[in-house]
Amino acid sequence: MAKNLVIVESPAKAKTIEKFLGKDYEVKSSYGHVRDLVKNEMSIDIKNGFEPLYQISDDKKKLVAELTKAVSKADTVWLASDEDREGEAIAWHLHETLKLDDKDTKRIVFNEITKPAILHAIENPRGIDMNLVDAQQARRVLDRLVGYEISPILWRKIKPSLSAGRVQSVSVRLIVEREEEIRNFKEQSHYKVVAVFDIPNSKEKLTAELPHKFDTEAEAENFLSDCIEAIFTVDAIEKKPTKRTPAPPFTTSTLQQEASRKLGFSVSRTMQVAQQLYESGLITYMRTDSVNLSSLAINMAKQEITNLYGEKYSKSRQYHTKTKGAQEAHEAIRPTYMQNHTITGDAAQKRLYELIWKRTIASQMSDAELERTVININISTRNEKFVASGEVVLFDGFLKVYTESTDDDTDENNEKLLPPISKGMTLGMAKAEAIQRFTQHPPRYTEASLVKKLEELGIGRPSTYAPTISTIQKREYIVKEDREGSIRQYGLITLYKGLLKKTTKSEKAGYEKNKLFPTDIGIVVNTFLMDNFTNILDYNFTATVEKDFDDIASGKKSWRKTIESFYMPFHKNIEQVSEKSQRSNGERLLGTDPKSGKNVYAKIGRYGAMIQIGESKSEEKPTFASLKKGQSIDSITLDEALGLFALPRVAGQKDGKDLTVSIGRFGPYVRFNGKFYSLAKTDDPYTVTAERCCEIIASKDAKDEQKKLLPRVIGEHDGKEVSANTGRFGPYIIFDGKNFKLPKGTDPMTVTLEEAVSAIDKPVKKK
Repeated sequence: MAKNLVIVESPAKAKTIEKFLGKDYEVKSSYGHVRDLVKNEMSIDIKNGFEPLYQISDDKKKLVAELTKAVSKADTVWLASDEDREGEAIAWHLHETLKLDDKDTKRIVFNEITKPAILHAIENPRGIDMNLVDAQQARRVLDRLVGYEISPILWRKIKPSLSAGRVQSVSVRLIVEREEEIRNFKEQSHYKVVAVFDIPNSKEKLTAELPHKFDTEAEAENFLSDCIEAIFTVDAIEKKPTKRTPAPPFTTSTLQQEASRKLGFSVSRTMQVAQQLYESGLITYMRTDSVNLSSLAINMAKQEITNLYGEKYSKSRQYHTKTKGAQEAHEAIRPTYMQNHTITGDAAQKRLYELIWKRTIASQMSDAELERTVININISTRNEKFVASGEVVLFDGFLKVYTESTDDDTDENNEKLLPPISKGMTLGMAKAEAIQRFTQHPPRYTEASLVKKLEELGIGRPSTYAPTISTIQKREYIVKEDREGSIRQYGLITLYKGLLKKTTKSEKAGYEKNKLFPTDIGIVVNTFLMDNFTNILDYNFTATVEKDFDDIASGKKSWRKTIESFYMPFHKNIEQVSEKSQRSNGERLLGTDPKSGKNVYAKIGRYGAMIQIGESKSEEKPTFASLKKGQSIDSITLDEALGLFALPRVAGQKDGKDLTVSIGRFGPYVRFNGKFYSLAKTDDPYTVTAERCCEIIASKDAKDEQKKLLPRVIGEHDGKEVSANTGRFGPYIIFDGKNFKLPKGTDPMTVTLEEAVSAIDKPVKKK
């Protein structure tokens, strides 16, 4: 039996580390935390110094027993969980749960899973850092107190099953406030003028823009009229050498942002793939807010750049972290071996690794040297000047490898190469256009830009961004989706060959892709929290709490005293809100129902956003209808609301009986002859036709008839009966008392004995 037991958090990490250690080491995984606060309870002894009450989760009891047995046979236990606060807490929980003896226990940390790093860690063990553990406990306890004391108030005052959280509620606030900005935004238009000039003795053209914008069509038309007889002269040519410096290596936040822009990854997807790369020993630790690189990494990058591109492309740099309240002094995210330009793995792993490699290498490369040229063109009949600008790359430097993206990348920002022009040259106007443009509302957040904003405000830490964004979507406070936009008319005035022509054109405007929108329930919850728990949703307060956690981690503050100073005023606020605050449902009076004369309201009900006709307290019960997808209680009109009461509706008849369409607790359905048939997701219950209803009924009846014939005996294999059947997880084969899954789409009524035997011999692997 191995003398040394190494415990890590994940099997993938264990597998990688095992390769580097000899036969005297056994590596086992704890699969994350082995114990946590008790579920469905506060699990904090407030009177006893906020003592957390931990328990081993049911799914970990067997694992703990196995680890306990392995510990009893080892001389030394090495706790090798991650190097951040969460990793330190995992190590401490293992120490307490497995009742480890301090003299036989060693804590090791490393920033990358490579043989040198692991061996160096084993040569330099330390004890468990209780300051880091306390910082993690403080976060866990504070978040539990906030969630468990505010959430029940939300259940009573708004609707059941809601929740609040210190960071998640602030994130929702950001998105709701951005939506309010957009709703209050007043669009304005202006005319911008772009001209194309002929160059003497050249086939090339010069495109220039007028920096001045005109407020009205008349002003733009007047300007173009003055250009008909004008003489255009090159007044000045200004050339300026400029430099562009590479972006620093990736932190967790910047990796999430770039992977979103360049690869289209969600924040949680980026972290999932990055963790796979880290645990396979391909990159350094992926939760970090540091941009530092080790001297070893800088030297590796220098060697690789020199080999690939030559010495003039190499420029070693050490970046310094400027993020508000940056945590432990980790390294930036980088490849463990710079000479590995690509890796083996799935497509997502390859793409993310390549992004990390390029960013790291580029950060250690020379500046790009450019020459920016600006040409001013005089107009003899006006005081304004046309301006043409362009950029020439004199030395590409880091641009040879990598260019950073931004959230507002557009083709308009790309500088073009200018044709040869000299001062005093007279140009001929080939064509000019005055195009009506519109001011744009503040952009909605994407997952990546929300992470950037949270980081700027000092809210949350690298480990919290992905789970926070996932949580607010799971809670349905926020939705991530595309919105189609609408067709908009715009004016265009063209000057060509001395003639002015005015036209109206159309364009698609307002299209949104993968943007975060607040839901009705998200808006109502945010309003209630802002009215009653201002300090919890205050950006500065949330950032200050993060600073307190940092102080606890560095031993400057006691975690219990920090929690106590927060909890006493917080709990008093809870009691006041519980007693005095009114129910909140975002209720909005839309008007009067012309049929009944009763008031029509849009509001949040027990099961979500709905329309109510009638008063809640009247003797005659009100009637209700749920809002359709894409409708909001803030914007729905009276006519749209009344249209929701069109259900149940009779779509037509079949065999002389009504086809009644409605929506039930399991979604939209058609009722026929006493039976219920679910509509497909693509079917709109308000417009579905009788023909479509008949198709759905026929398909369901055929499947029901087929089920009566199942299980179906196909034949024999090895002297035993082989049958085909279908269940909730799809078609399968029954053989020798066991079930064998069939490929998706296989019809159990037509599957052959040969196909069945193949399924038995080569079972379909679970993904």
